[in-house]
Amino acid sequence: MLRHLPNPSHPNLLVGTENSDDAAVWQRSDGNALAATADFFTPIVDDPKLWGQISATNAVSDIYAMGGEPLFALNLVAWPREELALEILGDVLIGGQMAADEGGWVVAGGHTVDGPEPMYGMSIVGEVAPEELLTNGGGEAGQALVLTKPIGTGLLATALKRSDPEAISQDGSLNEVYLAGVREMTRLNSSAAKTASRVGASAATDVTGFGLLGHLYELASASGLSASVETTSVPLLPSINDLVEGGFVAGGTERNLEFLEPFLSGGSFTERLILCDAQTSGGLLFSCDASAAVDAVAELTEVGHFAAVIGELEPGDPGHIALRN
Repeated sequence: MLRHLPNPSHPNLLVGTENSDDAAVWQRSDGNALAATADFFTPIVDDPKLWGQISATNAVSDIYAMGGEPLFALNLVAWPREELALEILGDVLIGGQMAADEGGWVVAGGHTVDGPEPMYGMSIVGEVAPEELLTNGGGEAGQALVLTKPIGTGLLATALKRSDPEAISQDGSLNEVYLAGVREMTRLNSSAAKTASRVGASAATDVTGFGLLGHLYELASASGLSASVETTSVPLLPSINDLVEGGFVAGGTERNLEFLEPFLSGGSFTERLILCDAQTSGGLLFSCDASAAVDAVAELTEVGHFAAVIGELEPGDPGHIALRN
């Protein structure tokens, strides 16, 4: 997620400009600030309620990554009503409401249009104290990097699209990775955000379509630093290497790697590909002091997160990432 410092033309705009792609923070006259974000996408699973829950969980992630709390949301829907029953849309909206109920924000309404294919997501407004605002430009040399969810949901989504429905059945080839992926994609980043704040994180981002390395590149660049990643420390969904070998690599992942190649050193082609995997509803990536990072991982592990310290920020060419194992 690209984040920008205040725009002189808009002094109340703390984070985000007309060049920002998905989030903004606006400081109010009372000193508090509102954070706003929006995201939506086509189905990545067959279950409509589950798709709705994943999409809403993904949409709110930017609010948590900035250190905020979601307040309310509007549903965003495109629906081919001549091809898909509105009852299915009702299930999608129930799934979105499930995420909102868990996260404590209100779904206040929304807007639906006819479309050639179904799309669903949310526009969400949250609140953040300006002094607690996290951006991706506050990293410091020597800080550890903490990742709060395993990588691989892009590979899983591609495998689901290209496989028979039976693949996710109890004895199916994708059952284990599917169950693990659904667990992570429906896991809100609220606990991760609270932990990041508690341990004094100075920079943070959520890991979504640009992949782990793409978002780390943005964080390191914005912080004026390089980074290193211990590839064997990065948590992965089960059987991810098998999915790569099976050819279930999304075009977005390949484009991520193509863009990032000039900024990478070390690592095998497969490692680079996996770490560029375009995530859906991924975890948070944040930087903090090394001792605090150990505490953060222990705290998150205790509540069920598959978190890990995966590397550190270092002096060097801004945005460069060294892969080590």
